[in-house]
Order: sequence, then C-alpha cells, then structure tokens
Amino acid sequence: MGKIIALANQKGGVGKTTTTINLAASLATLEKKVLVIDADPQANASSGLGVDIKVIESSIYECLINQTDIRESIYTTDIEGLDIVPSHIDLVGAEIEMLNMPAREKVMKKILATVADDYDYILIDCSPSLGLITINSLTAANSVIIPVQCEYFALEGISKLLNTIKIIKSKLNPALEIEGFLLTMYDSRLRLHNQVYDEVKRHFQELVFRTVIQRNVKLSEAPSHGIPVILYDADSTGARNHLALAQEIVKKNEK
Repeated sequence: MGKIIALANQKGGVGKTTTTINLAASLATLEKKVLVIDADPQANASSGLGVDIKVIESSIYECLINQTDIRESIYTTDIEGLDIVPSHIDLVGAEIEMLNMPAREKVMKKILATVADDYDYILIDCSPSLGLITINSLTAANSVIIPVQCEYFALEGISKLLNTIKIIKSKLNPALEIEGFLLTMYDSRLRLHNQVYDEVKRHFQELVFRTVIQRNVKLSEAPSHGIPVILYDADSTGARNHLALAQEIVKKNEK
C-alpha cells in the first residue's frame, strides 16, 4: 500500500507546491509510482505538471463533492510513473458544500483508499489554510512534510500547524506522523537564513530533513513551462536538491 504524504503549511509562499511537483517527479525518476493530489484551489501543482485546468472534465472537486470515482480524475504527466488528480477553482466553495456531509473530515481518506495500492507514494498539495480540505488531507495522510521558508517569521506559523496536527492525531488520525521539516529557499550566504536553519534544527532536531532546498532560478522558471525542474534542467541546483530529498524519503521509508 502506498504511503500518503501531505505537504502542509498554512503560511503561503513557503515552497509547498514547488516541493510537491519536484519531489513527485524525483520519486518517479527513482522508479516509484507516484500520484499527486492537488488539493489547493489555486491549482498551481496541476498547471506546474502540464495539466490545462480549463479543459479537464473531472478534478478533486468532483471526487469530494459528487463522490465521482477518483480513477476518472487521474491524468498522466510527461514523466513516466507520475500521475495527478488536478484541482479546480470550484474547490474554493467545497468546504461549505461539505459542511453537512456525514464524516466530512474523512471524505478524502475514503477516496484515496481506493487507489492507495496502485502507487508507492501519494503526495497531497494542501492549500495555505487550515480549513476543512486541509483537515481532510491530514486525516487521509500517513505523514506530513512541513516546508519552512528560511525567513524571520518562519517559526511563528509552525506552532499553529503543529497544534492542528496534534488535534487531528487525537481525534481523527492517530497514526499521523511528521515526515519532516523541509527548509526551502535557502541561501547559505545570508546570515538570517543560517540563523533560521539553526533555530529549526535546534527545535525539531532529527525531524529536520538533511536536504535543504536552495534558492534557484531554474526552480522558479520550470512551472511556467508546465514541467518539473528535473525535465527543465536536470543539472540545476533545484533538480539536485529535490532528487536528494526523494532519496532521503525513500531510504527512510524502506528501512
């Protein structure tokens, strides 16, 4: 059965979607079968993997609200072994539509259970909020990766997210673990970045990934071409960082 990993942080702009796209592509490069669930109404993971969201017939929205079979919403990408269930702007209103559903926090869990055996890893790109869809994603997941931007306010948002994870563990998903804290947009020349790195490492110790995602122009350019950085420039720092992260995750999970 595949491992379901949510990527979550209610703070926007921390590199969550970039990490989802490129980690998924790197895992597929390591010959793992990977499914990305785009659970963010902005649908950036979908367009970043080459899906034209204007022409798709079924998205994660239909799965959550109309109980459509998830297999009807799975699209292939340019990378062999990497599939995606795209998002849609309609997802913005989904939380209100789900309010009266029975077991509304477990809808995503039920959906993913039907395809979990078909993949080695399922990555869920959560929206930058702690709303019902993010709660659904964390309830469905085995673990969560928390991207942390190397900046002054980075640690402030984490405590809120950790509190949410704690509540979900106690009430909805006792098996939920933290896969790791991932430092993103890191520039070793900046003193502040090194201070944030040291601080996060001191707080969370072995929960911090050894791999750090460095600031990289190619990483920023790749999504505009609808491809992961590994296809855009395989020798770039961004591609190498994400491949190292994928290897670290595989090694940890296949002990």
